Amino acid sequence: MGNEIKKTLGKAAKKVFEHTPEPIKEEIKDKVKEKAKEKFVEGIQDKAEDATDNLKEATEEKAEQFEDKAEEGKEKAQDALLSVRDKIGKVVEAGEDFQKKISSTKDDDDRKVKGVNSIKSYTDMKGASKIKSSKNIKSSNDIKTMGS
Repeated sequence: MGNEIKKTLGKAAKKVFEHTPEPIKEEIKDKVKEKAKEKFVEGIQDKAEDATDNLKEATEEKAEQFEDKAEEGKEKAQDALLSVRDKIGKVVEAGEDFQKKISSTKDDDDRKVKGVNSIKSYTDMKGASKIKSSKNIKSSNDIKTMGS
């Protein structure tokens, strides 16, 4: 029933348009053009707004995904650093234990590791002139007694 009314109104509008004077026809054509432009612009603007909304939603979704991945990466990096820290702590402990075993709390030179400076060189060796001869050996006359 709605289609029949539209057809009838359309036919009536054509008949009226045919019988109107030329200047009014021009005005009607101009108004129809303006209305068509407005509808066209509104349609494009609606589509642009929809595209903008879709882009905004996609951007927000990707930003959330990126933040999740960044947080996950941060946690993995922290876990890796903590495990490295634990391993280094174990190495330090082992080194300290090793150092304690090497160096004695008593002052025994036998247990300490000698450094480069404590190794004797050829200049520390006694030469032939430094060896004691029979003249330098003490005799019984050189021994001090209680009375002297």
